[in-house]
Amino acid sequence: MAGFLDRAKEQAQRGLTQGKQKLDDVQAQRAGGDLLKKLGAAYYAERRGSGTPEATQQALQALESHIAAHGDAFLHS
Repeated sequence: MAGFLDRAKEQAQRGLTQGKQKLDDVQAQRAGGDLLKKLGAAYYAERRGSGTPEATQQALQALESHIAAHGDAFLHS
């Protein structure tokens, strides 16, 4: 009986770990999408004359940092 409970506990732990990883991936994709929107908004504002090149550069750097940390999968979904 103890072996069964150990296996069940292992399987539950594995499921929790996989679920957390999936949640982290989804959150990283959302954050990447948000940063991409901010970059687009900064670029648009700059082109319209109400934004600054510095704001666009900051948005680009934030996006590049996110890509370095989490990859660019959100760009392909």
